[in-house]
Amino acid sequence: MRQANQTQVTEFLLLGLSDDPHTQTLLFILFLGIYLVTVLGNLLLMFLVRADSRLHTPMYFFLCNLSFADLCFSTNIVPQALTHFLSRKKSISFRRCAAQLLLFLIFGCTQCALLAVMSYDRYVAICNPLHYSSIMTWRLCIQLATVSWTSGILVSVVDTTFTLRLPYRGSNSIPHFFCEAPALLTLASIDTQTSEMAIFLMGVVILLIPVSLILVSYGHIIVAVFRMKSAAGRFKAFSTCGSHLIVVILFYGSAIITYMTPKSSKEQEKLVSVFYAMVTPMLNPLIYSLRNKDVKGALWKVALKNFSSRPIITQ
Repeated sequence: MRQANQTQVTEFLLLGLSDDPHTQTLLFILFLGIYLVTVLGNLLLMFLVRADSRLHTPMYFFLCNLSFADLCFSTNIVPQALTHFLSRKKSISFRRCAAQLLLFLIFGCTQCALLAVMSYDRYVAICNPLHYSSIMTWRLCIQLATVSWTSGILVSVVDTTFTLRLPYRGSNSIPHFFCEAPALLTLASIDTQTSEMAIFLMGVVILLIPVSLILVSYGHIIVAVFRMKSAAGRFKAFSTCGSHLIVVILFYGSAIITYMTPKSSKEQEKLVSVFYAMVTPMLNPLIYSLRNKDVKGALWKVALKNFSSRPIITQ
């Protein structure tokens, strides 16, 4: 496999975040904790939205889609990283690497589109409250969600194709903890300029265009909020958008650093990848639940319902 320039690579070695056994043990504990919080938080959020009829609104419909994408996004990466922390051989087959890359891009790109859709939903709710129900119909919500997933899939297929069409006949050691396009391109046996340009253009489509839509939406929202005469109304509007805006900054900021800026050091790229691949999916349900009265109310409702339904044991 290492006969350079002759044999196509059939598997890759993921070098991970550290080769120190003690550090790997600490990272295993940290990653496991983050993953458990991610799984429980997103599953709980999806359950609450389904269980409480007050949350059957367009905003929470899109939030459920985002939670599902977050859950799949993290599950595609973290379990394998945890396994490699405890094993000596940190290899992944070419096909598994390709599958991981494709799924990573699908769920990540879909999140980009969903965040833009959610900003449009907030724009309609604040700037056109009287027409909100007639604009944000369930038919439109399903169409917007479908477009988000479809665009994520299409962009992902293009990025994956331009990454994996290159010959990999030299080194098979990826300086990363999962298969990501920028890390893979460094191992290609030929010039990668065409592939890098294609990935950059797809980044414009799935990163910069949604960011532009989000900025336009929030521009109108800010103008509408400052026109409100009631201080309570302004506070409610900002608090409604605050959670979404925090998630947008966290996710888009780290993704743009990775895919839309000049190459940085490998260590910096890995740290940024850890943030948007692991930390952001964990923070999303926490941000939306801790800053949202409706979600906290639904949680209390479910908790009290389960508590009151327990049989009382008398002696």
